[in-house]
Amino acid sequence: MSNTARYRAAFVNAFRVSEEKVANLAYQSIEEWDSLGHMQLIGELEEAFDIELDIDDITDFSDYKKGKEILQRYGVTFDG
Repeated sequence: MSNTARYRAAFVNAFRVSEEKVANLAYQSIEEWDSLGHMQLIGELEEAFDIELDIDDITDFSDYKKGKEILQRYGVTFDG
């Protein structure tokens, strides 16, 4: 599975949304992405990529695009 697929799957698993919707998601843009949902997403990502996000990065993780930027600082590369 590619890193992009893993990343998308983390959103699908955390928020129970279709894969087509994840690219436009932002914190509190859907009911599921509240503070608890945010921590669920972080857990999914940490497990998928075997990383531990810094608290500042967890706080800054505000939308799909920003999340990719943050993960790249942890050595995660994305195709396309």
